[in-house]
Amino acid sequence: MTQKLIFTNLALGFLSWFIPFIFSCMFFIPEGKLMISQELFKSIMIVTGILTGCLLLYQYYKQVDTDFVKQGIIVGCSWLFLNLILDVIVLIPLMKVSFIYYFKEIGLSYLAIPIISVAMGYLLRSKIKPTF
Repeated sequence: MTQKLIFTNLALGFLSWFIPFIFSCMFFIPEGKLMISQELFKSIMIVTGILTGCLLLYQYYKQVDTDFVKQGIIVGCSWLFLNLILDVIVLIPLMKVSFIYYFKEIGLSYLAIPIISVAMGYLLRSKIKPTF
């Protein structure tokens, strides 16, 4: 893995957390209360996170020429841990909840990151080496 790809991995991983976080701020009034129902907010944020992640993974894979599945595992795991770490630093204190509560409500959904990145890796590999 080149230094450029490592930097790209970390930069896009940060954006995979930052973009949905900034977007989510639109749904809160200055006092910190949601303007919409909790259920609708969660649904919007899941779609936002998946859309953001897929677009950023597309950008990442444009720089990958080989080992697509391996790269999917690397990028998926690094983004998963980066998102969890940033949530522990920023989101959990803002929410004023325990890690267990946070993980059940939000953190578990981050498993979609490595699932999608590895699936993209397999798809790209199959386009290079068709498996019949």
